[in-house]
Amino acid sequence: MFEDLAERHGPSKKTIVFIVYVSLFLDNTLLTVVVPIIPDYLFHIENPYSDVLTNISQTTTTNVNEIAKKALVEMEKDLRAENGQVGLLLSSKALLQLIMNPIVGVLSPRLGVHLSLFIGSVSLLVAALIFALGESFIELLIGRSLQGIASACIGVAGMSLVAQEYPEDKERSHVMGIVLGSVALGVLLGYPLGGLLYDISGKSTPFFVVAFAVLCDLGLQVHYLNFESKFEPSVGVWGWSHMLSHRLVVLISGALLFSTVAMAVLEPCLPLWLMSHIKPKKWQLGLVFIPDSVGYLISTNFFGPLAYKVGRWQVVVISMLIIGVSTFMLPQSKSMLALITPHFLLGLGIGAVDAALVPLLASLVDASLYSSVYALQQMAVSLAYFIGPMIGGELVRAIGFPWLLRVVGLLNILYCCLIVFCVKNKRIEDDMLRVQWVKYTSYRTAESSENGSNENVNQRGPPFQRFINGDDSD
Repeated sequence: MFEDLAERHGPSKKTIVFIVYVSLFLDNTLLTVVVPIIPDYLFHIENPYSDVLTNISQTTTTNVNEIAKKALVEMEKDLRAENGQVGLLLSSKALLQLIMNPIVGVLSPRLGVHLSLFIGSVSLLVAALIFALGESFIELLIGRSLQGIASACIGVAGMSLVAQEYPEDKERSHVMGIVLGSVALGVLLGYPLGGLLYDISGKSTPFFVVAFAVLCDLGLQVHYLNFESKFEPSVGVWGWSHMLSHRLVVLISGALLFSTVAMAVLEPCLPLWLMSHIKPKKWQLGLVFIPDSVGYLISTNFFGPLAYKVGRWQVVVISMLIIGVSTFMLPQSKSMLALITPHFLLGLGIGAVDAALVPLLASLVDASLYSSVYALQQMAVSLAYFIGPMIGGELVRAIGFPWLLRVVGLLNILYCCLIVFCVKNKRIEDDMLRVQWVKYTSYRTAESSENGSNENVNQRGPPFQRFINGDDSD
């Protein structure tokens, strides 16, 4: 895969793509490796005799069994109460990333995207070591929060670096498709890696493995990347206020938000629900998320071209309906095997939404500040991973896990209705033209302000000709 890129674009571009790929992969591996570990680890810190009570209920006399059953009822209550603490810990990463995304988007051009990527990787290394060595809730919370800063730096700087190296839209789309696959691959590996190594050798081992891999990645960055600060003022600035004032951008961000919330709710709440209802082994807590990752990996690789051919919004509506149905199916599962189908459909739906909408969102600012749109897309995902665990953990205690998933599924279905309404009333098409015109006029204003000539603009790239059928178009 990377050898083909090397033949066409040279070793320097291939190396940069590989470094960004590995950095995003390790970030998402650490993101998910904690999911099967933290709920069980925190529960056993506060309930050190829970395993003993479980074994007593299965092996001793009737009188002792009655005592153990009462204890197990109390354990189930503790598991429900644990949702809030686990939700707070998991959502802290998303909160810090949500705050840092726009900050990194502004600072990266000034610091240099190479240095921003390096800072993010160093933060990721420290976060992994804190997870490995930390034993209290506060220590784990610090590690999770630090990863939020790392993810913001790696995500924004990494994608901006790839876009900078591949300025042509067609070529960049192909390379970014490869790079975005690292997210799915990291998620796919993180769940079983955390579950299996936690069951075999304890909490610290999976985090030391990730830390060693990040250290190797840092070695590559030191050897190949250029950390000299470079700042070039952008042309045609289309700021946050402009982006958020247009229905099209808001609609896309909302779809990314609601589809991602389904997975964000499951990560802290599903392991605890399984521990109280199905009682799987530790390694099974990690494997339960594999179907999601497989579905996401498949859909992100294949649904992009399909969405372009049959219509992006048609694919989005069908995908969000699938997400809604799968969330209704999940709490009805009575065994680990029965969870495979709804989990796979959930990952398939989320991946299809991303594959259909992320390229569309990026194309809106193709020749302008793409760092802003990358930050916006990551903010939507970060917001989902913040409100999902935080609110989900509290709602589980109030209404229960099954009803929580039904609410999430209903929200996705209702959002489908909103999309259909906008499509039928041609609000999306009208807003698309309006967004393109704002981009065009913004560019022309910036062009005329630079000494009244086109010299500086032409050095940065062609104008937004492909958006306007006028005298300037081909």
